Amino acid sequence: MLTIYGVYRSRAARVYWTAEELGIAFTSVPVIQAKRLANPLAPDAPINTLSPEFIAINPMARIPSIKDGELVMHESLAINLYLVRKHGGPISGNTVEEDGLLTMWTIWALAELEPHTVRIVVTYDNEHENTEAGKATIDVACRSMKRPLAVLEKHLTNKEWIVGDRFTVADLNVAEVLRYGQTEQALFDAHPKVNAWLKRCQSRPAYLAMQAVRSKEPV
Repeated sequence: MLTIYGVYRSRAARVYWTAEELGIAFTSVPVIQAKRLANPLAPDAPINTLSPEFIAINPMARIPSIKDGELVMHESLAINLYLVRKHGGPISGNTVEEDGLLTMWTIWALAELEPHTVRIVVTYDNEHENTEAGKATIDVACRSMKRPLAVLEKHLTNKEWIVGDRFTVADLNVAEVLRYGQTEQALFDAHPKVNAWLKRCQSRPAYLAMQAVRSKEPV
């Protein structure tokens, strides 16, 4: 059985969403980020990214990771591509060309969007969004996202999904990267096709199921 290591309030969320979309059984090991604990190595500390038992799974001390049989994998977006290729179904590629496009858009999101969306979410996590430095960080991140969002806006002209005529892992991966920047509503209002597409992605039952579990975890 698939084992997913990581809490839902982390990049593991996108792996849990993928598992829900695929309808596959999995075991969740709620590894928490060590930075959220005063003493992650205390004897009574919950399992976290610095716990020896997790370091044995991922020496980089980051979540998520998975174990699927004898296979151990890290990096959330790569994990998602692996899961859909293994299990198939409508969110996977139907052809080698579609597989290539799923990979391309995933790497595009990682390279062109995630560095900026992460800066935004970290600013909010640290409660710096109303400071001058925080506002400047968010402003730079939003300006840096305008070109890639314009590309996605144009790509979504006359289509509802990124690859093919259906929701795929490309939509899921890009949507999860963009979720970290959704606090900046003006940025999405300026790209109405992207905004509508993101709402379609986040109205899916599998996404809502993932978020239902995520909402029950401590902030």
